[in-house]
Amino acid sequence: MLELITTPLLPSDYLDLVSPLRAGADLRGRIEAVHPETGDAATVVIRPGKGWRGHTAGQYVRIGVDVDGVRLWRAYSLTSPTNRRDGRVTITVKAIQDGKVSNYLVRRAKPGTLVQLDQATGDFVLPQAKPPKVLFLTAGSGITPVMGMLRDTAFDDVVMVHSAPRPQDVIFRDELHDLVAQKKLRLTEVHTDTDGTLDVARLAETVPDWAERETWACGPAGLLDAAEEHWSEHGVQERLHTERFRPSVVVAGAGGEVTFSATGKTVDADGATPLLDVGEEAGVLMPSGCRMGICFGCVTPLKAGAVRDLRTGEITEAEPGVLIQTCVSAAAGPCDIER
Repeated sequence: MLELITTPLLPSDYLDLVSPLRAGADLRGRIEAVHPETGDAATVVIRPGKGWRGHTAGQYVRIGVDVDGVRLWRAYSLTSPTNRRDGRVTITVKAIQDGKVSNYLVRRAKPGTLVQLDQATGDFVLPQAKPPKVLFLTAGSGITPVMGMLRDTAFDDVVMVHSAPRPQDVIFRDELHDLVAQKKLRLTEVHTDTDGTLDVARLAETVPDWAERETWACGPAGLLDAAEEHWSEHGVQERLHTERFRPSVVVAGAGGEVTFSATGKTVDADGATPLLDVGEEAGVLMPSGCRMGICFGCVTPLKAGAVRDLRTGEITEAEPGVLIQTCVSAAAGPCDIER
């Protein structure tokens, strides 16, 4: 009877207005503060709902944000310690050029804003047994999952080599230097505007015992590709753990005309741009998550044509029931995506 009285809204809809973070509701969070870190990065403090199950240092969370009336999902590393007393969690976001969600969170988000949340996930974490010697190799916003580890764990012997354009671009720089002053961290900063790109092949000049250290590396694809090659050449690849923002593009196809049948939009796409980006640029509402081919939050039916997996070069052709990951798939000729 109560549902009849409240039609077309359900009782749960009214509860969402009154208590959106309650147990049993869709998992949400409330932004409580936004703290600038650099000129283009900020830490967002979020109070998660009662369904939040916590996280392990180094993991990321998918966040759904309403930007100009459209809900967009992105994945960000959690930078808060796992035992924060007030129960809040933090993500630290770097605004990227034309990034709708990152620019919104860094420059426009206000305390009180509700966001959608998934549970934390990801394998870029420390083992249960703390390694005796650790190396963190990071660049840019790749420092964010590592900062979660540094805040969560007291290491016996930890070295960080971090790369950023200028000193003022180093996220968490004051906190890192505090750890150095307390002798809890040995830090080498590489400022690419003056020092040039970090040369992984010369890492031994800075960290002579790098091959003996369990290493976690996070940053742009070029850095991670070089690290994987270097560790493999020295036969210690099992000691390297990496986290990528975007998958490596192995093969690019010829591209083609992409039709988004549900919205009636048709655009031309090259063979190197993920269909997720193509759709968003065309104004199509595209589900997304990690944007790395890991979480499957972007899975979409392929109605016609063919796509190419940017990681492997494998071609997938349309047939009944075929689903593709739009974040790691590009047009391989004309294709029709059910969006």
